[in-house]
Amino acid sequence: MKSINHHAPVQCSKTITIHAGIEKVWEIMTNIHQWAAWQTDISDPVLKGSLQAGTGFDWKTDGAKIHSVLHTVEPYQHFGWTGKTFGIFAIHNWTLEEKGGTTLVTVDESMEGLLTKVFKKSFNRNLEKGMEKWLMLLKATCEKQ
Repeated sequence: MKSINHHAPVQCSKTITIHAGIEKVWEIMTNIHQWAAWQTDISDPVLKGSLQAGTGFDWKTDGAKIHSVLHTVEPYQHFGWTGKTFGIFAIHNWTLEEKGGTTLVTVDESMEGLLTKVFKKSFNRNLEKGMEKWLMLLKATCEKQ
């Protein structure tokens, strides 16, 4: 798996326990076409091919259009992509681990570029809030189905 940039000005890591099997969590997390159905900040997600490393996808989050490319698709273990928007380059990684009928989900992201240097504090705060929201929505979706 491609590592995040540990020297980037914007970085965050969060973990959550989801009371659902790893297969269900993986299915919901990796179904990019359906992200907007449960992730309230995302719209217009389009995967441009099959779910494998090298496949691109486009999506919008909070109105910002992002072009991403999958770099890791290891079923039930790792899922990650890179993304670019407004001169910002991000690396986003998910790691899943089964723990006695529950799934431990960890998400790591780094962001770099001129805007991330200038607005480092607010970017870090917004990334942390966004990750927490994404994890809570993923948890709610996986646990209700």
